[in-house]
Amino acid sequence: MSRQPLRVAILEAERILAAAGVASPRNDAELLAAHVLGVDRGKLPMVPLVDPPVVDALGKLVTRRARREPLQHLIGTAWMGAISVSVGPGVFVPRPETELMFAWGLATLEGKRNPIVVDLCTGSGVLALATANARPDAVVHAVDIDHTALAWARRNADARAAAGDTPVRLYSGDVTDPTLFSELDGQVDLVLCNPPYVPTGTQVPPEVAEHDPAHAVFSGTDGLDVIRSVITAAARLLRVNGGVAIEHDDTHGDSVPALLKTRKVLTDVQDHQDLAGRPRFATARRG
Repeated sequence: MSRQPLRVAILEAERILAAAGVASPRNDAELLAAHVLGVDRGKLPMVPLVDPPVVDALGKLVTRRARREPLQHLIGTAWMGAISVSVGPGVFVPRPETELMFAWGLATLEGKRNPIVVDLCTGSGVLALATANARPDAVVHAVDIDHTALAWARRNADARAAAGDTPVRLYSGDVTDPTLFSELDGQVDLVLCNPPYVPTGTQVPPEVAEHDPAHAVFSGTDGLDVIRSVITAAARLLRVNGGVAIEHDDTHGDSVPALLKTRKVLTDVQDHQDLAGRPRFATARRG
């Protein structure tokens, strides 16, 4: 078999993924091709022709993606800010939507020296590690209740520390525990949280239903069980003018800000949309 134009292979991959109902077929086809070739996505135009083994390897990954295996599982990584982390079975896959919340958190830290940051429900550790990368002077604490998630977070934390980032402090703990991080009460500059928030019984895409851990996705009949505890924790952890950002379901654009407003110490409550214009995360500051 002769060499094939990479553009043709990507177009065929896009066609297959679109037919399978994948939400972003061109994006996924290009990222899978870049993964197989071991190059950045932006360098794909510099690869005009590919050998048959490359086409075969891409085809196998496309077949798996068409079965709705998460893209991040296939390439082994997910991104946040300037870093990537390893992800796979047993840990929640970070989504691009969380980038906006991360950016809000970094903006909140501007002008603050040696800030203290807490990442609740850390999962793969991506928010904590991206923060430590962007703010080497920060002391970043991260916690999760799930041991499998913490194993992924430890793997990622070790890799980022080896790359020169400030190490984060990982803990096993439950955000519903009223004593969690009690030694930090009134000292934290930023609380970040991407918790489980989907109402139980909600239909979710196959990538979520079949691959994300259910306890990292669903949170009670209204999806707010964990978020209520997160708000309680944030209210006592934050120092004056500290900020909290909590990702939520797109049906929570009113309910999560309303919960934040029930805490009298929290002010400047706002809700924020994602890039698709859907309600996605709520923020507040300690008054």
